[in-house]
Amino acid sequence: MNQPMLPTLSSTPPKEDKWMYEIKYDGFRAFLKWTKKGMTLTSRNGKDLSSYFPEIINVHGIEPPTDLPLLLDGEIVILNTPYQANFGLLQKRGRIKKSEKIQSLAKKRPATFMAFDVLQQKEDLSSHPYTKRKAILHSLLEDIDLPQIQHVTAFEDWEEIKQICFDYLGEGIVAKLRKSTYTYNKRSREWLKIKQWRTVSGFLTKYNPENEYYTLEVFDKEQRVSLGSFKHGLDSEQAQTLRTFFKEKGENWHLEPSVCVDVHCLQAEAGELREPLFNEFRFDLAPRECTEEKRRWDIAMLPEEVEASHTEKILWSKGLTKQDYLIYLRRMAPYMLPYFQKKKVTVIRYPDGIKQQSFFQKHRPDYAPDFVGGWKEEDGEVSLRADQVSSLTWLGNQGALEFHLPFQKALAKHPDEIIFDLDPPNRSSFHLSVVAAQLLKHLLDKLEVRSFVKTSGNKGLQIHIPIEEGSLSYEETRKFIESLAKLIVKEKPDIFTTERLKKKRGDRLYVDYVQHAEGKTIIAPYSARATEEASVATPLFWSELKESLDPTAFTIENVAERVQEFGCPFQDYDQFRQLQPIEIMKEL
Repeated sequence: MNQPMLPTLSSTPPKEDKWMYEIKYDGFRAFLKWTKKGMTLTSRNGKDLSSYFPEIINVHGIEPPTDLPLLLDGEIVILNTPYQANFGLLQKRGRIKKSEKIQSLAKKRPATFMAFDVLQQKEDLSSHPYTKRKAILHSLLEDIDLPQIQHVTAFEDWEEIKQICFDYLGEGIVAKLRKSTYTYNKRSREWLKIKQWRTVSGFLTKYNPENEYYTLEVFDKEQRVSLGSFKHGLDSEQAQTLRTFFKEKGENWHLEPSVCVDVHCLQAEAGELREPLFNEFRFDLAPRECTEEKRRWDIAMLPEEVEASHTEKILWSKGLTKQDYLIYLRRMAPYMLPYFQKKKVTVIRYPDGIKQQSFFQKHRPDYAPDFVGGWKEEDGEVSLRADQVSSLTWLGNQGALEFHLPFQKALAKHPDEIIFDLDPPNRSSFHLSVVAAQLLKHLLDKLEVRSFVKTSGNKGLQIHIPIEEGSLSYEETRKFIESLAKLIVKEKPDIFTTERLKKKRGDRLYVDYVQHAEGKTIIAPYSARATEEASVATPLFWSELKESLDPTAFTIENVAERVQEFGCPFQDYDQFRQLQPIEIMKEL
């Protein structure tokens, strides 16, 4: 059994025209083989993985390509976003043996085969140059159209892919020579991997002479906790110096907090370092400065150009600080930024926290750095935009707790989404939003309209319908919303209303169709809110919509973990734009 071609680790990227670049996904390297008998998945060490990932190889009802056998090289991953994989979940999945459990998990968080090479298409293709194989692969996967087998994009511009990898908190990048052939069973310098390291600080506490691992710890308040262990990255002189130091200053290879070091890694969670590599001694750091708080900050990887200030400032009543908020924004940027692309943004700023003065801002302030761009308005003002990690986190540092988006892109006249705003009279009436959303979902499903639901982050729900820009005018979308709103009001007039005046609504839920208009805005997916709970406008799975649902349960403290575990319910948002029954929607 042949083993795959492997890249060589490099600390610097090659930037000549003879190279191309791909995102490196954090998963299980595997061969996918498709013969007349079906598909199989085989690990780099020859282990059959087919039964572990049935959702990838299930091709029942799919017409196979004519040029079989087919052999693809790639990575089995569980995707968080198009450029970020969840290795922790994949590891758990790889340990499960029971078929029923595998099938259940495959439905909840399906794995994907990210194919980056084709080695056989009836004939052996390994001697073809990389660029030719890549073109064949792209064409092949477009024709097959299997959702769980995707093509890894090749980039020509290093700066472009470097920015994408950073924005999406990717594992790293692989550089490949355009002319490189595929060489089995070899680690080659024609493929280079450049890791996107996170760098964390800790103090040394233990050396194990049997396996040569060093243990690092940090302070969590007054308690010492494990950061993880490492052994690689030290040159021979550094290794000898450290061993001598432990022997002379320590007791039984244990050391009191004194020496701090920086370690590169891909993750640093729950006392474990993933792929740790010694970076440097930190004689400028005292052990008391190596803290759990610093670890969280370092792992977040905020843009260098964003200078965070007054990070200890409390923004929410429950003690959450600006640092907590900036870490939230950085972790959620890969999920938030797709909805901000080419859109003006209006923010509500709370520079001194939710209990102090706040104000709306939709224009770029004079003191904003160049990377906080915008579009010039007729009055000469520049509108705000936050479609990059740097601009999003800079605004967060200015105390922008809420991000509100229009329904159309900047400079466009027509909307690219339709949104129902379901507004109950108070939080205790949130269950009315659930009833209204379920009724609307029933109507939308009958019309075959693809819809998504999120909490408003406060007391209501919002239903999003992605459409292609220009497919419907504002007049048409408003007519569509109004028609469905009046249908559910007619169904339950005692609990729903389209009455705009609050004093006339009573205890009924307001179905707001007037808000969907040019110049109006609505809270962005995953935006925080200025509530006591630090709640978040959170995308939901439709199956979560139950009367017992509590919208305040989703906060900046837990939403990042939520999407890591369950995925983003809006993940396929863009894909459904062109699938909407526009003509039926116009006729309603």
